[in-house]
Order: sequence, then C-alpha cells, then structure tokens
Amino acid sequence: MDDGVSYEVKLDSFEGPLELLLHLIKDNAINIYDIPIALITRQYLETIGQMESLNLKVAGEFLVMASTLTHIKSQMLLPISNAEEVKEEQDPRAALVARLLEYQTYKNAAEHLEQRERLWRDIFGKLPTPQIETEEEEEEIPLVALSLNDLLDALKEIMARVPEASVMEVTEETLSVKDRMQFILERIEADENLLFEQLFVEMTTRYVVIVTFWALLEMIRLGLVRILQTELGGPIRLFKKAPSP
Repeated sequence: MDDGVSYEVKLDSFEGPLELLLHLIKDNAINIYDIPIALITRQYLETIGQMESLNLKVAGEFLVMASTLTHIKSQMLLPISNAEEVKEEQDPRAALVARLLEYQTYKNAAEHLEQRERLWRDIFGKLPTPQIETEEEEEEIPLVALSLNDLLDALKEIMARVPEASVMEVTEETLSVKDRMQFILERIEADENLLFEQLFVEMTTRYVVIVTFWALLEMIRLGLVRILQTELGGPIRLFKKAPSP
C-alpha cells in the first residue's frame, strides 16, 4: 500500500502454497490429475499479488511455487516433435500432482485425528451443568472451519464495494491493528457471532477495510477468533473462541 502502513502479517501461521493450490483446484472444480496449468498459474499469481497488496508477508515457499508453476507452464508450451516423444515424455505436471496428493493425504489424516480428538473430548469431558429445559430447543447448526484462502476470496467482494480512489485519501486519524482487534471483539461479544461482511459495514475507505482484515488475521493466529461456515460457499461467521480450560 502507498499510505505509509508498515504492519505485516506473516503467512507462516496459516496455510502454505500446496493448500492454496488445492483451494484453487476445488474452487474451479478441476480434476487434480489434469490441471489446466495456465489457468491455475494465473490465479495463483493473482492471489500472491493480492497478498502482497495487503502487506501480507509472503513466505519464500509461495514464491518458489510460483516459479515452479511458471516453469511447468513453459514446458507444456514447448512443441513436441513426434508421437513417440509424447509417450516417452513425462507429463511436466506429474511431480506437482504427486506432491498435492501426498499433501491431501496428510491433511485428511490430520482432520480425521482432530475429529477423533473432539469425539473423545465429548465422550470423556466434564458433565454439563443441569439446566432447566425450555419449551423450544435451538437446533445446533453444523459448522465447517475455513482457511485464509476462503477469507481472501470473501475480502475480494468487500474490496470491490469500496471505491479504489479511496486508497489515496489522506486522514489524520491513526488506525492501529490493536484498535481494530478491540473493535472486532466488541462486535462479536455484542452479537455472540458475526457475519464476515457485517464486520465491514459502513467502512468507506480501503485503508480501514485492510487494517480491520489484518486485525482479524492476527486474532485468528492468536486463537482469539474462529471463522466458520454452515455450508460450503455459505456465509462466513466469526465466533469468539472460548478460553481453554
């Protein structure tokens, strides 16, 4: 940004480049064994550009993957002289697909273990305090955890509503990440949970939107806030994370 803001969020605390690639593959409903490398490379570079424009500190591994994708793309553009070479020539995407499949396997295993941990915690946890039954019990809503990539997608829609010229507006007000963290906590505590887009209501400059987004990322990294979704592609909700016993 050109408004003198120097705060940076390190992405090491969130997902790596393989997670971003899987996110793009899922969003585009792509067969992982037949990745349209030109499309994925373009979208990957656009996402990296968005991260850098938000002053998010992009780890070196993201840039290495960008170089890898560009190299694979250039290999696939090279002409092949005859059909025999096509058979002998290994698909330039093969190594990347193998890495993605391996990462997906470990990710699924980790999610399975996390579900087992929650199950055992529920079975052998402390018995709830008896409460008076009410006439109407609220139905529990199933929730799905989200990633940084989901948040970036949602932020694009928010930024599209704010005029681009407002980035250059000069204001005497100093807006800190710490102030916005307090603002987010107050909003969540007042409403118990909050829609992601409600957090940015009445924000008229991209400066305020971006600093608020930084504050949200910092709170997620510190474990103060959870971001959840009731269904794939549905509204994103913010919940204050209960302190560990």
